[in-house]
Amino acid sequence: MPANSELVTTIGLIEKEKGIDKEQLFEAIEFSLLSACKKHFGTSENIRATIDRTTGEIKVLAQKTIVDEVENKVLEISLADAKELSLEYNLGDIVDVVVTPKEFGRVSAQTAKQVVVQKLREAERNMIIGEYKDRELKLVSGVVERIEKRNVYIAQGKTELIMLPVEQMPGEDYFQGQRLKVVVMDVREGNRGGPMISVSRAHPELVARLFEQEVPEIGDGTIAIKAVAREAGFRTKIAVSSTNEDVDAVGSCVGANGQRVNTIVDELNGEKIDIINHSADPREFIAASLSPAAVLAVRIEESGKMAKIVVPDSQLSLAIGREGQNARLAAKLTGYRIDIKSQNKAEEENFVEPQDYLDYKTEKDDSVSVSEYAEAAAEFYEYSNEDEYYDDEYDDEEYYDDEEYYDDEYDDEEYEQAEKPEGDTDK
Repeated sequence: MPANSELVTTIGLIEKEKGIDKEQLFEAIEFSLLSACKKHFGTSENIRATIDRTTGEIKVLAQKTIVDEVENKVLEISLADAKELSLEYNLGDIVDVVVTPKEFGRVSAQTAKQVVVQKLREAERNMIIGEYKDRELKLVSGVVERIEKRNVYIAQGKTELIMLPVEQMPGEDYFQGQRLKVVVMDVREGNRGGPMISVSRAHPELVARLFEQEVPEIGDGTIAIKAVAREAGFRTKIAVSSTNEDVDAVGSCVGANGQRVNTIVDELNGEKIDIINHSADPREFIAASLSPAAVLAVRIEESGKMAKIVVPDSQLSLAIGREGQNARLAAKLTGYRIDIKSQNKAEEENFVEPQDYLDYKTEKDDSVSVSEYAEAAAEFYEYSNEDEYYDDEYDDEEYYDDEEYYDDEYDDEEYEQAEKPEGDTDK
């Protein structure tokens, strides 16, 4: 066949611009040409196609065995014919015979084009998969392109992301043209060969990434996010700590007049966010995790990774939360199973030891009694309850029967879904 310098030039440009090794392209074209050879010769068993890397000339070669008497013209060649190619050939040798069909130029050009297009698609797919693999659990934004079978398809540049129903926020409505922030969950090849990039608005990491974006102190490492517990669409608890004693972690995350956290709440369509200080002391951390409720005592039982909590009588419903949500999120955040009792019930049952009560100091560093602490804490949290970052006010008669919550334990596994405790039945 005549030389095809255009093919060589095109492959060279693709290697330079797309980063695809040109040798891979040449080999892929040669392999694809075998299909055309099979149709022409009836077999490709002894056929191979070659492309000259400099001129682009394409040859089809048939490997034939030298015999005295030819019985199969496709697989064999006579010694006399072989000698015409080279006098060095002998019986039994394998000879490469050029058998390129006259019409093979058009076929080879079509094949080369198809292979190049296919390789470009593969390269683009691999590039997208590689790019988003590095962005797993990272924040990206895009525009809702369409909604099909409850799946939300989001355009991010030229890449299409998919948000499955399980990754969508409960109660959130989606519409075409809507701009959303999501986290990348999974990147893999789809059923049709293209990349499938799954994203989420329900994952706890979304809240963490939104805080990273909104709070510069998190980005520069001054503040660290230690843990996040979330029930998407309803409430999130996030524990933060500061590496600089002069920087208030919670205050920095809230921002002036709540500006920073309000931006995140708006992005999450009103989802409530509790920001608490992380502590290396599990008793302090567990007590803080139950905010906005005041905690009087914490007893840790490491063997079962369990915490016994005592709260003021008036704070029991607040500590538990609607349908157990506050206690459930505290358990997820701290990793401890949590059993909460009111102060009177705890004293009746000797639920904890005296040393398990948290110390409360006045500004003058004078110790006060547990009852005084309970009153002071209750007063403080009643004030805090007016803040929009804390729990709604609870109507005990409407939502709770304290007698039914005394012995309930809240842990990560048992309360993975926001369900009402088994004991909460109508009497």
